[in-house]
Amino acid sequence: MTGAADGRGAERRPSPRGGPEEPELVLSPSENAAHNSAMRIAGARRGPTSTQKALASIVLGFELCIVALFGLTIFGMAVLEPRELGLFAGGGLALVILVALGGMRRGRFGIIVGWVVHVLMLLTAFILPMSLIVSVLFSALWVYCMIRGSRIDRDRAAWLAAQGDAG
Repeated sequence: MTGAADGRGAERRPSPRGGPEEPELVLSPSENAAHNSAMRIAGARRGPTSTQKALASIVLGFELCIVALFGLTIFGMAVLEPRELGLFAGGGLALVILVALGGMRRGRFGIIVGWVVHVLMLLTAFILPMSLIVSVLFSALWVYCMIRGSRIDRDRAAWLAAQGDAG
């Protein structure tokens, strides 16, 4: 890296257009490891990286634990008859989440299945009313991650295109 540090850990490098120096982001080792792990899970090894897919994978990974607990709660409270239906419902939804996570590497398939997961999670409120709170929170997080992730991906593509034009 060239340029002087600005006191906050970011290096400054000359702008390719001759303007003021631009800060270059420097990640700590733990931030770099977390970023690389999320990108690997999202299938970033093939093709360009997608922040939207990385965020989707993180949200779905946490939801996998919650869905398993939904199934155990439905089973334990004997909400359905026979009780084992709660385990099958939780296991089935967990399987759909695993399909979505696996589909993140194949275009938009994982994102589409992720939307289906959230609809199914919201429908669990008909069986277990208290699950509505958790389902709404995760659905709101999902929507935020989808919007913000796509914006970051668009901005990155525009930035890379501008760097290609300048170089």
